Amino acid sequence: MKELIETIVKPLVDFPEDVHVAEVEDDQRVTYRLSVNRADMGKVIGKQGRVAKAIRTVVYAAGSSQQRKIFLEISE
Repeated sequence: MKELIETIVKPLVDFPEDVHVAEVEDDQRVTYRLSVNRADMGKVIGKQGRVAKAIRTVVYAAGSSQQRKIFLEISE
């Protein structure tokens, strides 16, 4: 899943080397924390959060086969 998130986000940003995805697992959920360069935050979030919502939709659909809930957090 980390590779999928990186594959989606890296072409969108100006600093692909600053894209990092951390995985935090709990009993019933998996949280992926996406961090990008501060200058690229607007590109990842998009107007009114449309790009972020689209990324989350793809990630949630890819993880629907798992028994745990999947969350994607975007941070600087």
